[in-house]
Amino acid sequence: MHDSKAAGRGQGAWEVFVIFLRLGLTSFGGPVAHLGYFRDEFVTRRRWLSERSYADLVALCQFLPGPASSQVGLALGLSRAGHAGALAAWAGFTLPSALVLVLFALGLGAYGELMPAGALHGLKVVAVAVVAQAVWGMARSLCPDVPRVGMMAAAACFVLWVPTAWAQVATIVAAGLLGLALFRPAAESGHEPLALPFGARTGMLWLGLFVILLLGLPLAAAAFPGQAVAMVDAFYRAGALVFGGGHVVLPLLQAEVVPTGWVDSDVFLAGYGAAQAVPGPLFTFAAFLGAAMNDAPSGWLGGLLCLLAIFLPAFLLLAGALPFWERLRANARVRAALCGVNAAVVGVSWPPSTNRYGQARSLAPGISVWP
Repeated sequence: MHDSKAAGRGQGAWEVFVIFLRLGLTSFGGPVAHLGYFRDEFVTRRRWLSERSYADLVALCQFLPGPASSQVGLALGLSRAGHAGALAAWAGFTLPSALVLVLFALGLGAYGELMPAGALHGLKVVAVAVVAQAVWGMARSLCPDVPRVGMMAAAACFVLWVPTAWAQVATIVAAGLLGLALFRPAAESGHEPLALPFGARTGMLWLGLFVILLLGLPLAAAAFPGQAVAMVDAFYRAGALVFGGGHVVLPLLQAEVVPTGWVDSDVFLAGYGAAQAVPGPLFTFAAFLGAAMNDAPSGWLGGLLCLLAIFLPAFLLLAGALPFWERLRANARVRAALCGVNAAVVGVSWPPSTNRYGQARSLAPGISVWP
């Protein structure tokens, strides 16, 4: 009986991988389009879950930081085949674009001088335009009133004044507490729960691990100087603090990898332009950056390290929140805190042309990315 159950679980994970691999090869258009593809595949065609359950799952993933479409995929794999299913869904949806971007980074490093100047410039211009539109759109969506605009501005000023990883985390925490005092959003109605292979206790363990890594990685990077730990810290924080999808992570990544000299500005922008042309989640841009690092670890190892680091908080938060989602959605205090957190995250991301030391920079010569 045990062997039969294990075999069925393995077949379920393989089924999940094959389905998401096809989606990873064909899902162009960004996170909104991805969610549409998922709905057609898993609600309309395969009937893995109801329309209401899918809408509630999308609401949760929009509610959490991280790449919403990838988190929806993780949740679907988790519900279908447990933790192996979540890994299969992530691998199938993510690896096609990640592999292409790593190969592009390696080719750019070896044969970059052979790329036509016009093509490289075009990739840069597209990237800068997308950055400006993404940050401006996030501000309009998450800061719709005067208090949240003020919190956004205060957060931006503080992280420029104190340009450290701890300042970012402290800003987010303070904004959550301020949101509790200022906002009174209406609680939402209940939802149809998603089938899960674990309960609230395991969810708490995942959330605890998320917090431990968020607070502990900066300490580890300070205690053990070296690029590998610093890379994991930078990409983990980027994945943990970004609301609004893949485009919004760009300012945080630019502030981490360009001023430090890890990746040249031209290479950064060329890679981001290339990331627009591949299917799958835009967070796979992290694989390009890891592969394009000027110092070791780089290449395939650097790409894998950065890819895992930026997606890990998305899984930890999702797995931790799913057992509590019905209660969280009904809790007005949690929603109030998230109003403040969202505004602060915009502030942390807002000056995309400013490095961590407060010095104005341009993402491309002659092009400003201030909205």
